[in-house]
Amino acid sequence: MPTPPENRELSPYTGWTRAHWESTADRLLVAVRPYASPRGALIDLPGPRPSWSGARSDGLEGWARTFLLAALRIAGSQGEDPHGHLARYAEGLAAGTAEPGTEDPDSWPLTTDTRQAVVESASVALGLRLTRPWLWDRLDDRTRRRVVDWLRPALRPSPVDNNWWLFGLTVAGFLQDAGIETDRAAATVDRSLARIEDWYLGDGWYSDGDNRAFDHYNAWALHFYPVLHAHLAGDRTLLDRYGPRLRRHLDDHVHLFDANGAPLPYGRSLIYRFAAAAAPWLGTLTGHTPLTPGATRRLASGSLRHFLDRGATDTNGLLTLGWHGPYPPLVQEYSGPGSPYWASKGFLGLLLPADHPAWTDPEETLPAERTDTVRPFAPAGLLVQTTAADGLVRLHNHGSNHVHSAPGAEDDPGYARHAYSTRTGPSTGPAPADNHFALLAADGKATTRGPATPAGTGENWAASLHTPRPGVRILSATLAHGRAEVRAHLVLGAPEGTPVRQTGWATTPDGPHAELHPVHGYPAAHEATELPTGETLQGPGTRTLALHGTTTGPAALFVALASLTADPAAAPVAALTNVQVTGHTLHVTWQHGSTPGTTSTGTTTRLDLDALVPEDL
Repeated sequence: MPTPPENRELSPYTGWTRAHWESTADRLLVAVRPYASPRGALIDLPGPRPSWSGARSDGLEGWARTFLLAALRIAGSQGEDPHGHLARYAEGLAAGTAEPGTEDPDSWPLTTDTRQAVVESASVALGLRLTRPWLWDRLDDRTRRRVVDWLRPALRPSPVDNNWWLFGLTVAGFLQDAGIETDRAAATVDRSLARIEDWYLGDGWYSDGDNRAFDHYNAWALHFYPVLHAHLAGDRTLLDRYGPRLRRHLDDHVHLFDANGAPLPYGRSLIYRFAAAAAPWLGTLTGHTPLTPGATRRLASGSLRHFLDRGATDTNGLLTLGWHGPYPPLVQEYSGPGSPYWASKGFLGLLLPADHPAWTDPEETLPAERTDTVRPFAPAGLLVQTTAADGLVRLHNHGSNHVHSAPGAEDDPGYARHAYSTRTGPSTGPAPADNHFALLAADGKATTRGPATPAGTGENWAASLHTPRPGVRILSATLAHGRAEVRAHLVLGAPEGTPVRQTGWATTPDGPHAELHPVHGYPAAHEATELPTGETLQGPGTRTLALHGTTTGPAALFVALASLTADPAAAPVAALTNVQVTGHTLHVTWQHGSTPGTTSTGTTTRLDLDALVPEDL
């Protein structure tokens, strides 16, 4: 299948056009065909291990998620199907639902027996909704009854209390369109939307369940399903409610993409890769976006190319379990070989007609390419920092937690770090944690961070509290300007002389240049040491700078400067920032930014850390 020629006049940044998206979709769909079961109902892809739901569930996942890709491809072409994708999935649909729950080689697991099947029911239903004139309406009555029987249990309350509520909503939306059990389906829609309302914190940010879990699920699930449902249903009331939330979220979301196309790797399920482009496409599809059409395509094509150009598919054309190539530490236990194909959501732009400005306008730059930015995402307790000189994106985490995080428990690398970037870490396994502040035991073991409680955000800062040990609290704050970062940690209640360690960015040998410079609380003239932190999703051989100190008194303050830049000849971070410490108050004078003319000279930030500590501490 030939690759279309690049068009650098229309797409000066990526070279890609709609034809590249269609060709990529076709290649991905053709590549999975050899792994189909006898009648095509399961797609059993090769992988290192099955998910915790088992091999048959994984086969359904491979079918459902690639069916969603086929549905977007065919619906976007108004039924044109030159490679015969839809006929294959129609046969698989009939075979999988003929005797579900049995040992037949094509049978699907029941949604009442296998919870993961509830997840996949959403992709099945959405695919059917998108292709209804060309697939559903042409099925015989018996097959339709069997498919409905298989889908119907998904209308029950969600078995998992997070974004899973929206899978039932998606099944209900299809059944409403098809005129099947419309009252029950409407009740499911109402119940599902009421549940996620409990997690909406404003400014476009939802927590993915309890415990302040903020990650890409905001974009590719919690906004994706309600807004797309409202759009497909033509429900103006729902779209008027959820569309503006999507627009507000995209104001932030667009800042999470590197100039090289990479979305920021933080949170879970990162093997879905360019699914991060789904929400920008959805904003354009529904008219609820702050982005221009050219910027939307720039973001989406840049993200897709980023991964395909860096080995996201193997020699057989299959998406692998990883980031660029395979990377086992990134894979959750619920993920199987077919899981990466949730990246299919990133092809949502194919629903836009070929003459839409998103396909015909010239590409435009992204925020990370235009100007230095420091931007708080206040409801989530996050602070994003981008630099135009190198297009790098950094995210400082003062409020996002894994849903199961608890004080003293093992940290999830995707949530517990103080900072993430589009070109570094995080470190995993037994390696020292990057971008982490810890108390050290006598054997050198570092404390975990556990859940972070937001302590406030400002124009260029964010702060949080955590409990590394019983009776000890740490107030952490990050202040940023240009490429410079000030990292402050106020340790409260630790015994006198407790060793502490601050780590910086985990960089690969060919990656960006990192600095970590002591300012206050560390021994005079102390220089950062270098720790080997092994392989990360960016590659092998990472090294991470570290500073060491000891506590003095009941409230010990540690302050350091950090920097991450793609320019190896950049000025030292100490030349960019002057920090004065008075008690527990920081006076930070920012000398300049990384791009001449983009930030002011002599800007000063004052932050009183004591004022951020709750009165009951």
